[in-house]
Amino acid sequence: MRLLEFGFVLLIVLVAFLVYVKGEIYIVTVEGEPIISYTGGIDEFEATAVESDEKIDTASELVTSYGRHLEKRHDMLLGMLFEQGTYKKLYSYRHLINGFAVHISPEQAETLRRAPGVKSVDRDWKVKRLTTHTPQFLGLPTGVWPTGGGFDRAGEDIVIGFVDSGIFPHHPSFATHNTEPYEPVPRYRGKCEVDPDTKRSFCNGKIVGAQHFAQAAIASGSFNPSIDFASPLDGDGHGSHTASIAAGNNGIPVRMHGHEFGKASGMAPRARIAVYKALYRLFGGFVADVVAAIDQAVYDGVDILSLSVGPNSPPAAAKTTFLNPFDATLLGAVKAGVFVAQAAGNGGPFPKTMVSYSPWIASVAAAIDDRRYKNHLTLGNGNILAGVGLSPSTHLNQTYTLVAANDVLLDSSVMKYSPTDCQRPEVFNKKLIEGNILLCGYSFNFVVGTSSIKKVSETAKSLGAAGFVLCVENVSPGAKFDPVPVGLPGILISDVSNSKKLIDYYNISTPRDWTGRVKSFKGLGKIGDGLMPILHKSAPQVALFSARGPNIKDFSFSEADLLKPDILAPGSLIWAAWSPNGTDEANYVGEGFAMISGTSMSAPHIAGIAALIKQKHPHWSPAAIKSALMTTSTTLDRAGNPLLAQQTSETEAIKFVKATPFDYGSGHVDPTAALDPGLIFDAGYEDYLGFLCTTPGIDVHEIRNYTHVPCNSTMGKPSNLNTPSITISHLVGTQDVHRTVTNVAEEETYVITARMEPAVAIEVNPPAMTVNAGASRQFTVTLTSRSVTGSYSFGEVLLKGSRGHKVRIPVVAKGFQR
Repeated sequence: MRLLEFGFVLLIVLVAFLVYVKGEIYIVTVEGEPIISYTGGIDEFEATAVESDEKIDTASELVTSYGRHLEKRHDMLLGMLFEQGTYKKLYSYRHLINGFAVHISPEQAETLRRAPGVKSVDRDWKVKRLTTHTPQFLGLPTGVWPTGGGFDRAGEDIVIGFVDSGIFPHHPSFATHNTEPYEPVPRYRGKCEVDPDTKRSFCNGKIVGAQHFAQAAIASGSFNPSIDFASPLDGDGHGSHTASIAAGNNGIPVRMHGHEFGKASGMAPRARIAVYKALYRLFGGFVADVVAAIDQAVYDGVDILSLSVGPNSPPAAAKTTFLNPFDATLLGAVKAGVFVAQAAGNGGPFPKTMVSYSPWIASVAAAIDDRRYKNHLTLGNGNILAGVGLSPSTHLNQTYTLVAANDVLLDSSVMKYSPTDCQRPEVFNKKLIEGNILLCGYSFNFVVGTSSIKKVSETAKSLGAAGFVLCVENVSPGAKFDPVPVGLPGILISDVSNSKKLIDYYNISTPRDWTGRVKSFKGLGKIGDGLMPILHKSAPQVALFSARGPNIKDFSFSEADLLKPDILAPGSLIWAAWSPNGTDEANYVGEGFAMISGTSMSAPHIAGIAALIKQKHPHWSPAAIKSALMTTSTTLDRAGNPLLAQQTSETEAIKFVKATPFDYGSGHVDPTAALDPGLIFDAGYEDYLGFLCTTPGIDVHEIRNYTHVPCNSTMGKPSNLNTPSITISHLVGTQDVHRTVTNVAEEETYVITARMEPAVAIEVNPPAMTVNAGASRQFTVTLTSRSVTGSYSFGEVLLKGSRGHKVRIPVVAKGFQR
C-alpha cells in the first residue's frame, strides 16, 4: 500500500514537472493601480501616487503596505486558478506596473486571459546586448567638469542605474582607494548582494547597489550558474564596459601588451553606480527579468537609467511599439523622475531598424569619433598596402620573409581545422615560421566569433613569428574590421584589392615544384607602427551599424509621428573597463580593458552627461534634461561641414552620404551647451498619455490596461506632444503644430526662423518673442505639402536668443495629396 501511495505521489510530481517544463514565461498585468499611480479608494490603503517627476517614497509605510497588498492579490489570483506545483510565479511587479511574471503552460495562459481582473497576458520575449578618448572629444574636462567643481566632483551624489550584465567590482575604474571617500546617498536604498564565493560585498561607496535578476532565465532553462554567475558579477564584460563609460573613475591608464593607449574616464566620474544584472553571456536576457530590474531600480531611487538592451524581435502579442510591459515600465520610471537613456539598436544602415521607440525614452544613436587607427604593410617590391593594426612595428630597418599558413603546415591532414585562420599553433611547422611574417586568411569564422585576431597573435607568437598579416579576400556580411590591440606586430588588410596585391606578390615571389610544394620563400615585407591614433576633422560621423529611423508605431512598420533616434553620441571603438572573465568579445578574453563598438556604448555616454545636467539642475524633469541635450546638439562636424553617415555601396564597401535626422535625431551631443540650453521643451506623464491617446491605431482599452487612465486628452494630434522635434509622417494639405518653451535662464528675446526642403513649405508664428525667466511661451509651426515626392523632407526651426542661446529642433515631414 505504501509503495502504491509513493507511486501515485511520484506520478503527480512527474505530471506537474511535465506541465512546468512544457511551460513558458508570461508577463501579466491586472486591475488595480501600481504604487506610482494609486490615488486611493481601497479601504485601509491611503494613496501612494506621485506627481509627475517625483520619486517614490520608499521609506513610507503606506508604500510598503500597499505593495504587500498587491503581491497578495497576485498570489491569490494564481492560487484560485491553478493547482499548486503547476505554476511558478517569478516576480510581482508593484511599483511601475501592477502585475507579475509567471511560468505556466500555454493552456494556463489562456485561462488567465479569460480570468476577471486580468488586463493583459504577454508571452515573455528575449532581449540582447546592443553591443577612452571621448571625454576630451566631447569637451568635458575644459567645458563641463570645471562648472561642477572639477572631475573629482563631476556627477557627485547622482546615482546611475545600469540594467546590464553586471559588474567586475575590483576594476580600477570602480575603485575607491585613490579617491576622496564617498558619503552615503540617503535617498538611494538599493541592496548590495554578497559574492557567494568570497563573501565580499559588491559595493564600495562608488558602487552603491548590486543585485541580479535571473528568475525568468532559470525558469526557461537558459541559466548556467557556472558561467552566468548567480550574483551581480559580470560574466560577459558588457556591463563593466557600459558602467565605466558613464561613471568610471577619471584618469585610469589603459594598458595592454606593454603599451598605454591613454587614460580612461567616465562622463561623470564621481557619479555612483547601481548594478541591476539581467543580461547573461550566451543568451542575452528575458523581458520578465529586465522589467523586474527596472522596477527595482526605480523603487531604490536611481536618478538615471542606462539601458544598452533591446528586443531580439517584437513581442508576439504587442500591437503597438509604445505599449508593452517593457515600455510601460519605462513610462512609470519617467513618471518617477528617472531619466532613461536607451541604445537605439545596431540594425543600421537600413531604415526602420530602431529598437527604442517611445517618446519618454532618450534613444541614442552611435557616432564615430575623431580617432582612427591605421597601419600599413610594405612589400619587397615597394608596394605599401593600407590596413588596420593596433600593434607595434617590426624592426624599422629590417624586412622579413613572408610565409603563408597553407605552405607551412605539418601535413595536409590538418586542413579540417581551417588552418588559414591561424588559431591552432600545433598544426604548423615552427621551423618554417620562426623569425618570419605569417600570412593568414580572414574567414567567416572571424565574423561569428569562433576565430579571433587575439588568437592569431597568440599562435604567431608561440611559433616565434616576427609578425602576422590577415588577408580579407571576400567581405562576409556582418564583417567589421575594428582594430584589435595585440602585442606582436600584426595587420589586417581589409581592402580586398590590397589583399589581392599581397597574394599576387607572394605567389610571384614563391617558387614551387611540380606538386605545388614551396621550394623557397622569397617574398619580403615589414609591418608599420599602428599604435598611435590619427585624429580626423571629419568626425563625428554616424556609424554604419547605428539603427536608423523613421520610427514605427506598430509591428506592421507603420510610421510614427515621432522622431527617432533622439540624439547621437560616441559609440565606435570605445575604450572602457572589461571583466577578465568576460567573453562578449573574443579578442578581449582575459583583458582588463576592451575597445568595442555599438549603440550599447553610446547610451551610457548620454546617461553620464545626463548625470552632469542633473547635478547642476537637480529639479529638472527627465523631459527637460532630454530637451537640453537635443536642442543644443550639433549637425556639423569638426571641420564645420554637415554630418555624414556611413552607408553600404553596391559593392558592400562603405561610402559616406549626407546624414539626416533619421540617422542622428537632433544631432551630436554637445555637453557644454547642454548645461545652459536657454529654453526647454518640457513634458510629463499626462503629455505622454495624450500622445498615446491621439496616435491612430492604438486601442484606448490597451492604453487603459497599462496606464489605468481613460483617454480624455486635448492634444489633438500626436505631433503636438511637446518634444524638441517635429515629425509628420502623413502630411495632407496644411497642418499646424504647437510647441511650448520654458525659459530656464534670464529674460531673453528670441527670433524664430524656419527652413525646409522645397517639397514642404514651413512658416512659424510669432517671428519673435520675449520669454521671462521661468516663464513659458507657445509658438506655432505651419507645414504645407507642396509636392508629393514619396519621401521625407527635412528642415529645422531655430530660436536665436539675444543673450547668445541657440535652440534648434529638427522638422521631418512627408507630403501626400488630399
